[in-house]
Amino acid sequence: MSDIRIATAEDQVLLDKEAKYCSYGDTVHYIEPPRIFSRCEGSYVWDTEDQAYLDLQMWYSAVNFGYANPRLNNALKQQIDTLPQIASQYLHKGKIELSEMIAVDAKKKFGLDGRVHFNVGGSQSIEDSLKVVRNATNGKSLMFAFEGGYHGRTLGASSITSSYRYRRRYGHFGERAQFIPFPYHFRGPKGMTKEEYGSHCVQQFARLFETEYNGVWDPKVGQSEYAAFYVEPIQGTGGYVIPPMNFYRELKQVLDQHGILMVSDEIQMGFYRTGKLWSIEHFDVQPDVIVFGKALTNGLNPLGGIWAREELINPKIFPPGSTHSTFASNPLGTAVGLEMFKMTNEVDYGAMVMAKGKYFLEGLQDLQKRFPIIGDVDGLGLALRCEICGPDGFTPDKATLDYMVEEGMKGDMVVDGQKLGLILDVGGYYKNVITLAPSLEISYSEIDLGLKLLEQLLVRATKR
Repeated sequence: MSDIRIATAEDQVLLDKEAKYCSYGDTVHYIEPPRIFSRCEGSYVWDTEDQAYLDLQMWYSAVNFGYANPRLNNALKQQIDTLPQIASQYLHKGKIELSEMIAVDAKKKFGLDGRVHFNVGGSQSIEDSLKVVRNATNGKSLMFAFEGGYHGRTLGASSITSSYRYRRRYGHFGERAQFIPFPYHFRGPKGMTKEEYGSHCVQQFARLFETEYNGVWDPKVGQSEYAAFYVEPIQGTGGYVIPPMNFYRELKQVLDQHGILMVSDEIQMGFYRTGKLWSIEHFDVQPDVIVFGKALTNGLNPLGGIWAREELINPKIFPPGSTHSTFASNPLGTAVGLEMFKMTNEVDYGAMVMAKGKYFLEGLQDLQKRFPIIGDVDGLGLALRCEICGPDGFTPDKATLDYMVEEGMKGDMVVDGQKLGLILDVGGYYKNVITLAPSLEISYSEIDLGLKLLEQLLVRATKR
């Protein structure tokens, strides 16, 4: 175990100011002292001592295309010199063309006409989706969502997020959710294949509609008390849990039978994180609403939004003024979003991500064979998980993962003569899962480097 790192005098001055002047409401210090960063490029960030860190979480998947991506940065710079600002009630070319690009793509993939509505980020777009859903279902405010699901921390979004911690001090404001078990096969009943467990979870959900006394369905009028099911096709904060491929197809059949909408939250898994534009594409279903954010602008601008079926969002049913944000559809964000689509359409981006993800997953599987504390690894594209457990390979071990995160941030590991740190993200129901979301532009040599750094952390953890 290496020595505890001490902040430089310059950093300590800044940390003292933070302690006095900054709200901690949006801040979690995973290590002490916290690092202060000064620059970034590609898959790396550097602190104020110019120590490099390989980043395998990329701002919670907001920077899918690498830090300081030259092409996307240049799109932002060019827009600043032409039309940097315009009120969202006025039109500009970027808003129209970006909406068209998303809607035409959805029509091609899902066979559905739809429209796009922008807002300033993921949680805010979840709020807009709740308005669309409630408006289309005569004001129903009850939703289904998953255990382990995360949809944001605004009042509406936190009410459909399964962690009570996010709403304990604030109560509910309108929406309420019933949380349904997610097919988390590694921690599911033994003796079932992954697909069998997926079907089992759907069957348990379908039981809610068997009679009026199951609590959610009135068979006499054929109506449910619930408006929509909010899903993360692959759970994000819940630990990058990947369901069986049959799961959503079977779930959607139950929803369609009972007039319940499916809202696909793609905020963390969208824009090729899983090898497709939307992660729901892997599961052969048609969502009614898609919510997106984060990587649309590679983290350069807080632009998010929703796509919804024409029947839910056309101007007659969702008229002007239904929702509004001053900075929604701003020209800086839409310019970067358009360039992102152009960039990813020029090559087979999905195939590239799937190949890199397969390579990375094989490396994780090799580590799993050599380190018993790795209970489970899985991945789809470059959304990968590595679950840290006790010696039995199953009991969640948050303390060991916390230790690994702290050691990675010391910046004292050496690979081929290069001193490096490693940035990891922690997720999972028990906060014992490394959720790996590297840059989609990561090179194979950087994947190898990341695996070597992970191996050093695992050696430290098993020897401490």
